[in-house]
Amino acid sequence: SSGINAEYGEAGYAKTGQTRAHLLLAFTLGVKEVIIAVNKMDTTTPEYSEKRFDEIKGEVSAYLKKIGYQVPKIPFIPISGFRGDNMCPPVKGEPEPPNNMPWFKGTTVKTEPKRKKKEN
Repeated sequence: SSGINAEYGEAGYAKTGQTRAHLLLAFTLGVKEVIIAVNKMDTTTPEYSEKRFDEIKGEVSAYLKKIGYQVPKIPFIPISGFRGDNMCPPVKGEPEPPNNMPWFKGTTVKTEPKRKKKEN
């Protein structure tokens, strides 16, 4: 997966930024499926801005298409790593996480528990 910072002026997505370089490198190495996480949605103005998410999605989609990815198949997920928004599904028996992006109807980033290493 690749992460994009939702703050304006984010250097990682600039023409010489790491996000573009990582996506191009991944495609060149044969990675045909990616997930794009748009991070720091809690820092947009206003917070959790659907408009800002759509701007980023449009810019990144154009670049992904240019390098050869099948854009309609790529999920874009707005997240806040700091606050945990859309980072994982609710845990049974724990309170529901806040829904700061009710406009987003997609999936969340899912994590698996770490597996125990086999002992030799």
